[in-house]
Amino acid sequence: MNDDELPPDDRAVEVYLDLLRVRMPEEDYELLLTVVDPVLRAIHEQGMPSADFPLEGAQAQGLPQEIRDEAALVIATAVTGRLDNELVVLDIEETGPVRVVTDAATAADPERLTEIAGYIRDRHRETEELRGIAEVSDLPTDF
Repeated sequence: MNDDELPPDDRAVEVYLDLLRVRMPEEDYELLLTVVDPVLRAIHEQGMPSADFPLEGAQAQGLPQEIRDEAALVIATAVTGRLDNELVVLDIEETGPVRVVTDAATAADPERLTEIAGYIRDRHRETEELRGIAEVSDLPTDF
């Protein structure tokens, strides 16, 4: 998304993208924009989407983890309007490492991160239960 296309109230996204433009190699930055542009457009056209933003779509295939992480932070900046978002990697036994974007205070709070990890574990278990029910019912399991 070009700076000219950002609404005036999206200064935080503009600032963050400017910082990335300076910091990242041009090729990586352009690749990042191909991932975040559709999400930023959707946010502006449709309002705030759900809290989950899986970066696994066709445009994200084969992206280096660093670019995925930066994309998550750009999207978080668009949603929150804040520049203090942090990416935290939580080690979840059932799923392996899970990347979560949160505010700086939560990222620094081990108790809160433990709560978030518990929520992710519970959600994973529920998904697996539903997948099992769908499987024995001959329903699609790719949700």
